[in-house]
Amino acid sequence: MQRPQVKIAFLSLMLLSAAVGVAVGQSAAVSGVVRDAQGVAQLGALVQVIAADSAMAGTAFTDLHGRYFISHLLPGQYEVRASAALFVPAMRGNLQLQSGAQAVVNLTLSTLFESTAWLPAERRKADEPGDDWKWTLRSVANRPILRLTEDGDVIMVSSSVRETPKRAERVRAEVTAGDGGFGSNGIHNVFAFDRVLDDGAGMTLRADIGTQPGAPFVGQSTEVATGYGMQLGMGGAARTVLSYQGHPEVLGPNGSSGLEVMQLASGQKMQLGDLVDVEAGGTVYVVRTSGYASGSRPFLKVTAHPTENWNFGYRMATSQDLQSFAGLDTVKRELPVAAIYQGKIQTEGGLHQEFTVGRKTGRGMVQVAYYSDSLDRVAVSGGGALTAADIAQTGQNGASGIIADSTTGNFRFLSAGYNVRGLNVMMTEPLTTNLWVALEYGTGAGLGAKDGAAVGLPGTGSDLAPVSARTATVALRGRVLRSGTAVRAAYRWQPTRLVTAVDPYAPFSDQAYLSCYLRQTLRLGSLLPPGLEATVDVTNLLAQGYRPFLSADGQTLFLAQSPRTIQAGLAFTF
Repeated sequence: MQRPQVKIAFLSLMLLSAAVGVAVGQSAAVSGVVRDAQGVAQLGALVQVIAADSAMAGTAFTDLHGRYFISHLLPGQYEVRASAALFVPAMRGNLQLQSGAQAVVNLTLSTLFESTAWLPAERRKADEPGDDWKWTLRSVANRPILRLTEDGDVIMVSSSVRETPKRAERVRAEVTAGDGGFGSNGIHNVFAFDRVLDDGAGMTLRADIGTQPGAPFVGQSTEVATGYGMQLGMGGAARTVLSYQGHPEVLGPNGSSGLEVMQLASGQKMQLGDLVDVEAGGTVYVVRTSGYASGSRPFLKVTAHPTENWNFGYRMATSQDLQSFAGLDTVKRELPVAAIYQGKIQTEGGLHQEFTVGRKTGRGMVQVAYYSDSLDRVAVSGGGALTAADIAQTGQNGASGIIADSTTGNFRFLSAGYNVRGLNVMMTEPLTTNLWVALEYGTGAGLGAKDGAAVGLPGTGSDLAPVSARTATVALRGRVLRSGTAVRAAYRWQPTRLVTAVDPYAPFSDQAYLSCYLRQTLRLGSLLPPGLEATVDVTNLLAQGYRPFLSADGQTLFLAQSPRTIQAGLAFTF
């Protein structure tokens, strides 16, 4: 009786082995080599195979020769992505695997500097991103690649595929003081906390408490912002920033005091195949001064790169503060201008549309943009000893209302908008591996006094008119070798008779004349703790472009595209 049972068991085992063999034969595999733009094989790069539903189908790290192999893949459509520290992820999409297929996908990684060469500068932010805050340099998979010793030596870290991801945190405390201009004068205590979660998502919190020396009757200014960012499938990402700003030192018409702002900014970027990148998002806000103003400011950016050296793009923006996904790199938001205009509280508004063509030239880039601006209301800046009586008299009988910083005399008001079309040409070129120079030339228009005559309150806004003009900029950004000084500097020239920027949505439009930001690590043996830095932030250092006008009491005040500000401080990262 046992012989039939043995035969049955033997036949079952053979059938099971055959079924397993068929299943294995049906699986597919992907292999290839990961190199950089110079053809050098990359050790330790993370390669991921992602299914059409964004599920992770397989991962591997490249060997000494940059090779990888991922097997046991079911037939279907996949995306292959390679990433490594200091490189922009490279992707191959729409990979269709048949049963038993052995696909070869070679990927080329571009360095961060190469990929961003043609976008050399965002709009100016005082809280420059701390790209060197972490003592451990990690890949996008949170896998340690390089570590820095206390002596500054670089150590290659050996790490297996099964390494448990570790959370990365950084905390930064900063104190700055100086004439920071409208809404940022006095002493500011800043605290920032960033955390990278296990799944690669990031969370950040920033708080800024400001006090004005010599003005005990003015309360402290408060700015609090929190942000969350995460990676999406197919090379996409999403970020959201919620912020509150309260400035009791700001005065408005009709004896009102205090400026409060709530803003929700969000953005998402995605890839449509291998040729098109899309970024979309915007800001929703509520502002309170002598009344309330609310609205939304969307943006859209589409970039096509049909070849390695050429790109074409379209950009639509309604806010100068947030024009692309990169504008969410920092959670700090600009303080909006909300003043009485045409009898009600309004904010600056407009529509910017732009078509661009760019070509990579070596490691640099040349980009030409044709733009059209339809500006509804334009914010104008000024400074001087503006009294509370002067402020209270504005905003009446349909005239422009003024909001002012009571501790500095700097003020803002809204003027009539205009329509203009122009051209912007930008060239960038690396000076070293970490330092870039950019040249920009633009045409357009800005607001200036009619017939060059001095204007006076309360009709300041109605006495300005658009004037056709040109602008030119030379800018420097990066890190100086040996000293390690982080620098962002620019000299942006335009006719001094203008009090607003030509091409206001351009990258350097808020850096009037000579402006710079410097960050220097302080080292003095063991006397100073590691992570200590000095910062200097200057706008319009030479105080160029000031135009005089008269207040109600006959006192001379000034309008300027960007009033001069100087701030300095110390920051400690741990």
